[in-house]
Amino acid sequence: MVAYMGDDERFDYLYKFVSDKTFMTGDSWLARKHNLTLLESGTLYVAQLEQTSAGEIDGSGKLPSDGAFNGRGRWIKLVSGNRSYVEGMTAADVLTFTRLAGDKVGATKMDRPEDVEPSLLTGKVYVALTNNTDRGKAGKAAADEANPRNLNKHGQILELVEDRGDNTAETFAWSLPIVCGDPTDPSTYFAGYDKTKVSPVSCPDNVAFDATGNLWIATDGNALGSNDGLFATALEGPERGHLKQFLTVPLGAETCGPFITGDNRSVFVAVQHPGEITGASVENPASNWPDGDFAKPGVVVSWRLDGGPIGS
Repeated sequence: MVAYMGDDERFDYLYKFVSDKTFMTGDSWLARKHNLTLLESGTLYVAQLEQTSAGEIDGSGKLPSDGAFNGRGRWIKLVSGNRSYVEGMTAADVLTFTRLAGDKVGATKMDRPEDVEPSLLTGKVYVALTNNTDRGKAGKAAADEANPRNLNKHGQILELVEDRGDNTAETFAWSLPIVCGDPTDPSTYFAGYDKTKVSPVSCPDNVAFDATGNLWIATDGNALGSNDGLFATALEGPERGHLKQFLTVPLGAETCGPFITGDNRSVFVAVQHPGEITGASVENPASNWPDGDFAKPGVVVSWRLDGGPIGS
């Protein structure tokens, strides 16, 4: 059993936990009892992303000469059971001060890895990197190929492909299929798709997949001067990178936790803290969603009137 985790803070890390025990199939009492123990022991890793075009990264978001932000990477062991792999730190130290352990082993400092989700169709793993407006500031880490913009307001999506298709592997390939922002901005990238045909997107926060493998992106903190929303794009074939906006949430709200039903006919999103903007108050609200009195969070479901598959 493999669990991927992101530490949602500027310059913090991407992790993977691989259990010692293997998953037992079936729904028997014995299988369920066994599977409840899978998180009790295993190995914790942190990601180090190598750069293929490091000398070409100047913090502007300019695409390298090979036409992609990509490279190889490896999972560095931090701790397994009571054994620490970090010099000068015990296993308890590593599990308590995990960020410091990542610092010590030279893990790649990321732009707020908020959510990590594998595609169950392809096995590829996707990470929402929300933003990092401190990137490149004095005394802070500068841009690298996986985090290619200094003062990064808009974030990006990271794609990991574990070697041999094995999620327990210790090496992988990585790329950035989407570098978010206004498509007219040369620092943005949408998997090579025609940027005149894609939607602006900023601050990816959560990701999910539908039954056909499309990637859905929920945003939080849109830095383009508009509300947050929900977006979707194909990940394979000629439509890869053709990002389209599906819905918008109210002013001040965060789009969170997208879920697409297995029949591809309904999309659920959580609308968090509508009206939460500077200066708003109960007497002077920025939003009165959803029912006209005072703003309340809620969960929304959307579907097609003709009952067809959503987003097509």
